[in-house]
Amino acid sequence: MVTITESAQDYLAELLAKQDDALGVRVFINQPGTPRAETCIAYARDGDLQEGDEERAYEKFNAWFDGRSLPYLEDALVDYSKDRMGGQLTIKAPNAKLPRVDENSPLEDRINYVLYNEVNPALASHGGEVSLVEVTEDKYAILRFGGGCQGCGMVDQTLKGGVEKTLLEQLPMLAGVRDMTDHSDKSNAYY
Repeated sequence: MVTITESAQDYLAELLAKQDDALGVRVFINQPGTPRAETCIAYARDGDLQEGDEERAYEKFNAWFDGRSLPYLEDALVDYSKDRMGGQLTIKAPNAKLPRVDENSPLEDRINYVLYNEVNPALASHGGEVSLVEVTEDKYAILRFGGGCQGCGMVDQTLKGGVEKTLLEQLPMLAGVRDMTDHSDKSNAYY
């Protein structure tokens, strides 16, 4: 679980005291298990808390940990160090970028695992990449292409013959994929 040092607790409590509507803090990871994983701490307000969040009471405030992020927050450390400029809050989550997926993992995590470990290495030879934007209620993966794939004339073939085929083979519960990339910018296009 996450360790929040005493100095970090004092600092966060001081920040929370200046907020009228904050219930505490919420800790989560954007794009967990991917190279782009980013650990975040935000004010927790009404409407911010989600089903599956785990609440933990500290002496001066409460913290909620995003349920989906919990496996990636293992061994995480939140610390605050004073310096000449005032101080700095740091978050170290050594497992945030490690892919931890199995058949029980959320579909988003499983899609990201396939994209970052199988699809993107192939696209990298053309200077391209693809990332997951969201999964729709009807189980379509909405993707965004970047680098050499943005504006490339072969993107339809890459999307249908490569990315979608790979994802559907490994994740048959998906209905398909959709591209939301603006391909009118052809400045970095491979073809």
